[in-house]
Amino acid sequence: MEQLMYFKNAAYRIEDIHLFRDISDSDLVLIHQIIQDCPVVKARAGQIVLDANSSGSRLYIVLNGALGITKLNEDNNHIENSITQYLPGECVGEISVLDEEIHSATISALCDSDLLLIEADTMWRLIDESNGVARNLLQLLSFRIRAANAQIRSRQKVGEFYRQLSMIDGLTGLHNRAWLNVQMPSMIEHALISGNPLSIILVDLDHFKKFNDEHGHLLGDDVLQSAAKVLNAGLRPTDFAARYGGEEMMVILPGTSQKAALGVAQRLCTKLSKTRIFTDQDKALPHITGSFGVATLQTHQNAADLIDAADRALYRAKNGGRNQVAV
Repeated sequence: MEQLMYFKNAAYRIEDIHLFRDISDSDLVLIHQIIQDCPVVKARAGQIVLDANSSGSRLYIVLNGALGITKLNEDNNHIENSITQYLPGECVGEISVLDEEIHSATISALCDSDLLLIEADTMWRLIDESNGVARNLLQLLSFRIRAANAQIRSRQKVGEFYRQLSMIDGLTGLHNRAWLNVQMPSMIEHALISGNPLSIILVDLDHFKKFNDEHGHLLGDDVLQSAAKVLNAGLRPTDFAARYGGEEMMVILPGTSQKAALGVAQRLCTKLSKTRIFTDQDKALPHITGSFGVATLQTHQNAADLIDAADRALYRAKNGGRNQVAV
C-alpha cells in the first residue's frame, strides 16, 4: 500500500474515529501527540489489507472508502463479500493486535480507501494512557462479540432447519427412517423410566406392487400420499407418523395402551379402506387398504424388539386376509 501523508497533515477529523469518540479534550490532545506520526496509507480496490493466514501487529482505521471480508473461491481467487463492511470511522485488526494471533478473516478494500495505520506498540500506548480509548475499545469488542454470537445463533437455526428437513420424507411429508432412528430410542427410554405405556402400529399397504404395475408409479405416489394424509388426520398432536420404508408406515402412540392402540388402528384401517384414488368417473375407483400390526412396549424390550413385535403382528394381519388389524 502506498503511503500518502502523515495524519497530522491530513484533512481528517480525529473526532470522526469511533475509537476516539466522547473523549475529554485533554485526552484528545494526548491522542493527537501519540498518533501524529502514524501514516495514512491508500488501499486500492480489491487489495488485501489483512490476511487471515498471517498474524496481526497493526490496526487500520478507515478514513475514507470501505473495507470488507473477503472469501476465496476454488481457484484461490479473492471474492469480495460486501455483507460485512467497515466504513469510515471504523477499524479492523484490533483483536489480533491485542492477542498477537492470526487475523480472524481476510479483509480487503471494496474501493479505493484511505486508512490510518496504527502499529501495535502505539495502540497499546493509547490504551495505557487514555481511559477513553480503553473504554471505546471495550465497547467495540463487546459489539463484535455480540455480532459473532448472533451469527452463530443464526447459523444454528439454519442448521437445525436443514436437519429437520433431512428427517422428513419428501414424498409423503411424514417423518422418515432417519427421524425414527434418532427419536424412537429416547421415546422408549422415557416410557420405561416413567412407567407410561407406548404402542406402535406398523402399516403395510395391501397389494401395492400390483397397483404400481397396473397403474404406474405416479399413481403409486398418489396412493402413498393419500395414505399418509389418512394417518396424519387420524392422530393426536402427541402422536407421530413416519414412513418406515417403501409402502410401510409406522404410527407411534406415546402414553397409549394396547387396547387404545387397537382402537386407533381399527379406525385408521376403516378410514383407509374408504379412501378413493381415482376421481375420473370413467375409471374404476380402487380403494386403498392396509394391514395393521399393533405392538405395545414391554419392560424388557428396546426399539428393535418393539418393531419386531409389530412386524410379526403385521404378518398375522396379512395372513388373515389383509385389510385388518392384528396384535
